[in-house]
Amino acid sequence: MVDTQRIDGKAFAAKLLLEITEEVAGLKAAHGLQPGLAVVLVGEDPASQVYVRNKGRQTVAAGMQSFEHKLPADVSQADLLGLVAALNEDRAVHGILVQLPLPGHLDADAVIACIDPDKDVDGLHVVNAGRLAAGLPGLVPCTPLGCLLLLKDILPAMSGLEAVVVGRSNLVGRPIAQLLLQQNCTVTMAHSRTRNLAEVCRRADILVAAVGKVEMIKGDWIKPGATVIDVGINRIETAEGKSRLVGDVAFAEAQGIAGFITPVPGGVGPMTIACLLRNTVTAARRILNIAAPPQAGIS
Repeated sequence: MVDTQRIDGKAFAAKLLLEITEEVAGLKAAHGLQPGLAVVLVGEDPASQVYVRNKGRQTVAAGMQSFEHKLPADVSQADLLGLVAALNEDRAVHGILVQLPLPGHLDADAVIACIDPDKDVDGLHVVNAGRLAAGLPGLVPCTPLGCLLLLKDILPAMSGLEAVVVGRSNLVGRPIAQLLLQQNCTVTMAHSRTRNLAEVCRRADILVAAVGKVEMIKGDWIKPGATVIDVGINRIETAEGKSRLVGDVAFAEAQGIAGFITPVPGGVGPMTIACLLRNTVTAARRILNIAAPPQAGIS
């Protein structure tokens, strides 16, 4: 029986936000620079509204400028692209995020392609994906970056470890696989077509679940002592008619098997906004060619 330890993403994110706040204060004092984040919200989706509101609040709390642009659900593709183009040229804006998903009549790929790669703090532009694949400096998607920071805190030496990533999305699966490769892990990408998925998962010293399926990864799929990063956020109904969040990993089954595991909620989730702000500071430094402090670590 393994003494399974929870990875407290909320506490780690709070520490990271404090470091970002101190770094922003230093940039203001030394360079007169106040990093600015522009968030574009299209439509009235309640979950997106809450998320954007939280982003704005934390951006301001960190001493940064927050620019929110709320557009009607029926906005045209041309008008949305025009706003992004204007933000690309705005010198006060160092990071641009267009909240996804967009209404069905809009082409999200074209919108992402319109964002200046150096301001693409979501890390979704094909240029940043290419930079990541090539091992070059770029802006990394926020959730995978958060996963890596949590892993590096627990496993300072990941070189040679076997990592399995379940899920191949451009948002999480592919980027985290590239980040783990950069840490000299041996990486396997698994997905819905993977044969003998349970056996593949059992090989993992690091297991990352990012499939969006309720408790798909069972306890007996986990190698004893493995570090498990659960990216899944799934809402289910309880017997009492209420709802609660669960991950892609059967958390209760993983107890006594995994060495470390992120809970849902309170694991990876809090890291996403913190890494968004970190990316905005990184973008501001690069745009103005200001070197990052030595302790800043991976960008």
